[in-house]
Amino acid sequence: MSGPVRVGVIGTGALGYHHLRHLRALPGAVVGGFHEADAARAGTVARELGVPHMESLAALLDGVDAVSIAVPTPAHHAVAKAALERGKHVLIEKPITTTLAEADELLAIARAQGVLVQIGHIERFNRAIRAALPYVENPLFIESERLAPFNPRGSDVAVVLDLMIHDIDLVLTLTHAKVTQVSAAGVGVLTPSIDIADARLAFANGAIANITASRISRERTRKLRLFQRNGYITLDLGAGNGELFRLRSDVDLAAIALQAQPDVAAFVERIPLEAPEGDALKLELESFIAAVRGEAPVPVTGDNGRDALAVALQIVADIDRSRAAMTAAATAGA
Repeated sequence: MSGPVRVGVIGTGALGYHHLRHLRALPGAVVGGFHEADAARAGTVARELGVPHMESLAALLDGVDAVSIAVPTPAHHAVAKAALERGKHVLIEKPITTTLAEADELLAIARAQGVLVQIGHIERFNRAIRAALPYVENPLFIESERLAPFNPRGSDVAVVLDLMIHDIDLVLTLTHAKVTQVSAAGVGVLTPSIDIADARLAFANGAIANITASRISRERTRKLRLFQRNGYITLDLGAGNGELFRLRSDVDLAAIALQAQPDVAAFVERIPLEAPEGDALKLELESFIAAVRGEAPVPVTGDNGRDALAVALQIVADIDRSRAAMTAAATAGA
């Protein structure tokens, strides 16, 4: 595409507001407006950001080439379908949809229309992930922990689709392998759905990932640890940094083994992991505009989003089976 991309935002809640804020200043993009179903919220956003509000979705789609969709997850399918059928490129916040059938329909429409679909798995742009990628070499074991205080936003779906799906996408990206086995447990505490979950994923290449996600924790934690043949990587996604520990190539392990109290620093190299500063959401939106303009490939494709959703739904199904079994056992014992 030559010339600037005319882009709009659909849904300007807590996250969509920042989509609109960033897009206003991105080179190669011109914001054509936004659509927000809540009239009071629409008025506030229009005043604060100086962007015109379109009263209908159709009116917004009439004046743009691409849209960023940040509506609640259950509405992803309907909104994205309307945009894709009009031949608009779409960035859809994660998860792509709530069902695989919905995701497949969107991807089929996109192919037929010849337009792009990008999914908002924003952790791909996290500074710690960007710093670690050059050092990741076929991890054999991954541990992920994502804990957050309760927030009603996102509680319309299970924590697996709300928070854990970030880490599902990351482990799929880091292992480059298909999931062959899922074992999971989880409970609902503050909502009827699943508020805390733990999943163990086995991959076709032999790798294992343990993923924990909670939206009922006192403190916020986002950590990732990778174990591979050449070392150990520990990442703090919240702080945006990490470290690599690997065996020094010039070490005589036999000689070190004879020492009574060997100094770890003598045979383990510690490498701080650093990447350029950058707002992850801004980087994500820049990548979307670049992809629409034909300047770069889509970094998180619709198929990537579908793959993450497929694993997430397997996890939810396994948890539901466990919960049903526990309920049946309790009823039988009553």
